[in-house]
Order: sequence, then structure tokens, then C-alpha cells
Amino acid sequence: MPDKVICKNINGLHEVSVKLLTKYPSRKIFAFYGELGAGKTTFIKTICKSLRVADIVNSPTFAIINVYEASDGENIYHFDFYRLKSIEEVFDIGYEDYFYSGSYCFIEWPEKIENLLPDHAIKVYIEVDKSDGSRIIKF
Repeated sequence: MPDKVICKNINGLHEVSVKLLTKYPSRKIFAFYGELGAGKTTFIKTICKSLRVADIVNSPTFAIINVYEASDGENIYHFDFYRLKSIEEVFDIGYEDYFYSGSYCFIEWPEKIENLLPDHAIKVYIEVDKSDGSRIIKF
């Protein structure tokens, strides 16, 4: 049964990020689903903060991938496939090198590359509650 968390505001995201990382301590691939503006990038920023990333975390919308460094020196890869024009672009960046590196990979718009996601990827769904603006996060 997936976890379901209702996050009333941005301040609650840290607790959700800790819960996510604690539930899957050996998993490193996380695929984030949600409509435009649902908060995928904001949640990934919070997760990176929990992982002690000092770099500025922002959406790699045009670059497709950003690389951050955690305080332990581990690389963290952040993908945004929203503007992906063809699956060949994913092959061109060498996605397998990242997905199978053993490092954290946070993927926005994974539905664009669904058949390339590793079987062990954790799917995270973010939905906006239109009545109060809270976020329903399932993983």
C-alpha cells in the first residue's frame, strides 16, 4: 500500500522528504509525477536539502540534467524531461550512466521516458488539492 501524505504548506515538505528517504534507504531512483506547477521541483529541492546539498537546486528544464554534490561528495542527478523532443535525446545524454551509477536520480516528467525507467524506480505522485492548495503526495 503506498504512503499518502497531505502537505498543507511548503514547511511540511521537509518531514515528507525525510519519510520518503527513510522508507527507501537503498533506493536511489525517484520519478516525480504531477501536473505543471504541482511542486515537483520544490519537493526535489527539499529532498536535496535533506541530503545536505549545498548547491543551488533548480529545474534543469532547458539543460535536461543538473548535477549537485551532497556534503559526502556524492553526486545527485536531477532530470527534467518536460521539453524532451525525442527519446534519442535521452540516449544522447547517456541516461544509463546516470540511472545505474548508484547515485540519487530525481526525475521530473518521467512519463516521457516511462519505458526507460529502471524497475526499482520509486514513483512519487504529487497532486494539488484545488480546494485549499495543499499537496497530496503518494509514494
